Amino acid sequence: MTTEPRTAAGDRAATTELLVDRVRPNGRILLVDGVPQSYVDLVDPTYLHFDYVRRMASVVDAAATGGAALRVLHLGGGGLTLPRYVAATRPGSVQVVVERDAALVDLVRRELPPPAGDLTVRVADARAALESEPDGGFDLVLADVYQAARMPAHVASVEFAAQAARVLRPDGIYLVNLTDLPLLAFSRVQAATLRARFADVAVIASRAMLRGRRYGNLVLAAAREPDRLPVSRLVNRAARDPVPGGVLHGPALDRFVAGSRPATDADRGADPV
Repeated sequence: MTTEPRTAAGDRAATTELLVDRVRPNGRILLVDGVPQSYVDLVDPTYLHFDYVRRMASVVDAAATGGAALRVLHLGGGGLTLPRYVAATRPGSVQVVVERDAALVDLVRRELPPPAGDLTVRVADARAALESEPDGGFDLVLADVYQAARMPAHVASVEFAAQAARVLRPDGIYLVNLTDLPLLAFSRVQAATLRARFADVAVIASRAMLRGRRYGNLVLAAAREPDRLPVSRLVNRAARDPVPGGVLHGPALDRFVAGSRPATDADRGADPV
């Protein structure tokens, strides 16, 4: 086990632990303040332990012809689970990872060496990095940004969504990992927020999460072009997952977001940029 105290600029001290999975000896579990943050299989990068990561991967798999190389921007790095998956399943992909926690980046480089391939890891704030990228440079933008167990408001606004849309190619897809409490108020707002800037939006989660009865993860997928999301494939993949899930799209998503107002920068108060 590796244990290190760490801080990111402006954050309180946090403790990062890297544990060996007793069930899968090649597995490593990255915990932040005791909460599992990433899982990496050192031998098989296609093994995805957490269901929300598998749901994000299902969109990556369906985003383009099987095996085609993509340009991918990851906002939030963790243990680089999804960059490893993309490198293994889509060789030749060009990937940029943005992680604001320099100490975490150093730990991962030392204990969980990044995959081979065209992968750049930048230490920066997700929004600042996103705003610095040129128009239309990526096929996929994946956001998994958390600070003190919450998604910072400055990466959860209509303005941030507009920046994500800007850096995507016309047929590109934006993916967001969310955590939410029962009733899913935050997820409803975030779905409404993406709908304000993207023509096609879906929510993917376990059936228990979609019933709004537990705390956990949901994945939002959004595309600039109408009918771009491969909804049928995502529905089938979610249903076959070890933790069966569902997809909200079209009229079902209309009902999900009914009455929810998109979040804007003006709502965020003192949240740091």
